[in-house]
Amino acid sequence: MANESITKTFGVATGLCVVCAIIVAVASVSLKGVQERNKALDKNVNILRAAGLVKPGEKVSSAKVDELFADSKRVVVDLASGKIDETADPDAVEADKNNVVTLAKEDDVASIKTIPQKTVVYLFNDKNGALKTAVLPIVGSGLWSIMRGYLALNSDLTSVAHIVFYDHGETPGLGGEISNPLWTAKWEGKKALDDEGKPIIKVVKGTAAPESSDVDGISGATLTGNGVTNTVTFWLGDKGFGPFLKEFKAETLQNDELGKERR
Repeated sequence: MANESITKTFGVATGLCVVCAIIVAVASVSLKGVQERNKALDKNVNILRAAGLVKPGEKVSSAKVDELFADSKRVVVDLASGKIDETADPDAVEADKNNVVTLAKEDDVASIKTIPQKTVVYLFNDKNGALKTAVLPIVGSGLWSIMRGYLALNSDLTSVAHIVFYDHGETPGLGGEISNPLWTAKWEGKKALDDEGKPIIKVVKGTAAPESSDVDGISGATLTGNGVTNTVTFWLGDKGFGPFLKEFKAETLQNDELGKERR
């Protein structure tokens, strides 16, 4: 067949496409395990960052991650009741695509439409076995995107230990600063809930007043800041982790009292 034949040209092109498709398919299948492991590692590193056990930008190995998770416990929380489901498998809950509840419009403060019926909370203990931080997964709408992160509360379950946003599409240099450690550090130690357990922490425009529950706003990103406020308010509220925090706090205080009596 002549080299300039249209039939031969299409034949070569088709053959090349088939070979490339096979190579891509084989590579995708063979690398799937590596991709899944990297995804899981990235998730765990962000949880550890929220717990204050890994510094921003710090590189940690899988072995180190496992070591840092040694003093932690994953619990499955029923958001409606606030109770821990001891019988539920955390992995199964996270993989369950039917684990979804639709929010009423008036309840959808974070503009996310749905929430999981049950979700996983990470509890990190100190060397004495006492609660150090509780890491809560949070998700909400910013100006341009869905923002996903983790909010960690101190052992009092009232003040913020750390906050991490690991996935969002906000404007770089503006709303994108929500993932900047210099800004997230401004949350640390802030009182997130009042004495009645209601969310009070918020991002304000400009500079927050000292000793307040307000967080400095990001210049030029007021709407993203509002989205962060709405996200945190929702997840600390009655439709989010509010019932769990009240239930768990009461249980923790009761256990502390029993421990004192036994001593």
